[in-house]
Amino acid sequence: MPLHGAAAQGAPPQELELASRMQAAASLRDAAAEAQVKLQQTFTNLHFEDFAAAPVEGPIYQAIAGGKIIYFAPRSEHLLFATVYDRNGVNLTALAQEQGAAQRLKAIDPAKALAIGPADAPTVIEFTDPDCPYCQALDRFWKAKAAEGKPVRRLIFFVSGIHPTAAAKAEHILCSPDREAAFQAAYSGQTPPLLRQCAAGHDKVAEDAELVAKVGVSGTPTLIADGKLISGFQQAELEAFLDRHAKPALAKTVPAARH
Repeated sequence: MPLHGAAAQGAPPQELELASRMQAAASLRDAAAEAQVKLQQTFTNLHFEDFAAAPVEGPIYQAIAGGKIIYFAPRSEHLLFATVYDRNGVNLTALAQEQGAAQRLKAIDPAKALAIGPADAPTVIEFTDPDCPYCQALDRFWKAKAAEGKPVRRLIFFVSGIHPTAAAKAEHILCSPDREAAFQAAYSGQTPPLLRQCAAGHDKVAEDAELVAKVGVSGTPTLIADGKLISGFQQAELEAFLDRHAKPALAKTVPAARH
């Protein structure tokens, strides 16, 4: 039990230290109990089986490494790879990552991309990998939409650090006389007996890799549509993008009635 007043003044140092520790432990228990109640009141849709103090101490700071949001607690020297949500379920980590990506997107020069599709069509920037199954599915999606009269202009940058043969296939595409045809063949799963090589293609693959690192692209496909970063093949978001840019149907001219 904590000592107070004159008793505390005349108590031996050992008793004072013990009383201080007991008081600190009681404060921690009270804080933990208050935090547990607050957690249950804030996130009422979740059920928690256990609740205990975390090893992290002190304030937590936010940083970006490789395009990813990470958190650092300097007092306890902990690094956290986590996702932070507010009480409404909003992913604050994803929002911060998108804001950071918007700044890094300024490094992209559209003129240096491999352009595929009509010049007057809505434009998307696409980071892609010839060996990525979702990238191949995305290519089939674009083809299907073009057949429906909803083509896009794709500005392609190659991601070559995920699959082992991606760099060689990207170089083959860039070194081919008909780069769009080579692109379509590669993304339909065809592998030619001999992959083309050239200095310009090799340099462009390396340049794309530098851009990928600078922008912080860590997965494929990654797209930028209307300035928004889209991670993965998010079909609903791409459908909405196409709908926003759909050209209005031409109204049929009805001849005026004659009297």
